[in-house]
Amino acid sequence: MGLLLVFFPEDQNKITNSIDNKSTASSRFIRRTSSSLLFTKAQSTISICALLVFFTLLLFTLSTFEPSIPTPTTPSSTINNSRRFLSQNPQLSPPPSSSSFHWFFPMWDYKPLHVKQKPNIPPTSFALQRMGILYTRGTKAMNDLIVSHVAEDVAEDELRLFLRVLHRSGVTSKADTVFLFGSSSSSSRFSFVIHEENESFLRLIQHYKESNNKGFRESVFSFDSTQFWKSGKKDVGEPIWGKKGRGNYSNSTEAEGELTRLTYGSIVGFDVNELDPENSLAGFLDHVPISLRRWACYPMLLGRVRRNFKHIMLLDVKHLMLLRDPFGRVRNRSPESVYLLTKETSSGKHSKRNSEKAQSHCQVNPAILMGGARGIRRLANAMLTEIVRATMQHKKKNSVSESGILSQLVGNGYILKNINLITSTESIQEASSLTGSSSNSAADYSIIQRGNSNHELNSLIRKIICLSEVDSSVYRDC
Repeated sequence: MGLLLVFFPEDQNKITNSIDNKSTASSRFIRRTSSSLLFTKAQSTISICALLVFFTLLLFTLSTFEPSIPTPTTPSSTINNSRRFLSQNPQLSPPPSSSSFHWFFPMWDYKPLHVKQKPNIPPTSFALQRMGILYTRGTKAMNDLIVSHVAEDVAEDELRLFLRVLHRSGVTSKADTVFLFGSSSSSSRFSFVIHEENESFLRLIQHYKESNNKGFRESVFSFDSTQFWKSGKKDVGEPIWGKKGRGNYSNSTEAEGELTRLTYGSIVGFDVNELDPENSLAGFLDHVPISLRRWACYPMLLGRVRRNFKHIMLLDVKHLMLLRDPFGRVRNRSPESVYLLTKETSSGKHSKRNSEKAQSHCQVNPAILMGGARGIRRLANAMLTEIVRATMQHKKKNSVSESGILSQLVGNGYILKNINLITSTESIQEASSLTGSSSNSAADYSIIQRGNSNHELNSLIRKIICLSEVDSSVYRDC
């Protein structure tokens, strides 16, 4: 073979060239084939992904479709339409018409269908800075604020009666009300009760207006509608709660040449997890009751409204009810003043040195505290610090009481030196002793205390309220 290559070198070149041409052609064919395969695979992959996305959006759209409700023009029609819609079965609702394509992509307003809502509850909005729930927006900005904390063991009937008596007392004509709930479940559980009582209150005002009956306080629990009608200029400040420009300024009438308008405060609610998301006291106590955790919520809440209210009241829904406006005790006081209800108690250890002396101190009632906005804020900050200090000193957790810590704090004059404390030994009357009282007793007491048997007391007070013909036509449980 080598001899042939020596004698015929040109054949060797031809063979070499043919081999090179074949290899070049094959490599080009391989490259073309591989590139076409990659392009085909990429195209098929993109097509499959596009189909998956399309079918996903289609199924998501069909599963989340909700029939649209026409927008009503009046609040009453809004409530009626919402009641009619919620009473129907969503599974039996008729399919939409093919001409309406606006429902094809409703995922921006997606609301899960499995969330159960109680009927007759209008859509809620945020109370303040994307927090809380706005139950009722008042007619104007108020100078007074009532912060009522709702304990874990408060029943629906107890909160219903508290809010009903609060409206009838006339306090809501001058003050906004904030409910502080221990959890989000408690907030949703009481929403129906609060909405129903607010609607009943507005219907009661309307009934008295149509019948030209102003009402009068013939008993402790009677209703006087004149407290909610104010004369003066129409230009009033807008409430801090909810969205701006949504106030109710249409309820006004001309009387004897001057403007008379309906005036009532806002009703809002907050969850403690919104105001104290980190549960500041969880590291010091195994279980933090709302009676203690509320003090960790006050700095954020009162700090955000510090420029909007002059007087603040901290109230316990479980133990107290308001019959009249108690802010008269602090309206003429300084912004640093705090009004406390106390009672003298004697305690102390008898020893040989001090056998005849007994230590006496003031036991502060933590169920109600009121005063200037600055004084209440300072007291809340000092109380939170005192709770932490007291829990660190006790070896056993959950062994501290709110009343004991507050009484110890008030007794320490150095810590509260920048607060003007006003202590009073005013006694709070039991509600059971006022159920049959006349107007004279109503003038003497503005705060009443619930007893241990709240169920029987609630039934008795409800019967007294329902004695009026107008009132019985408004309240559903009469």
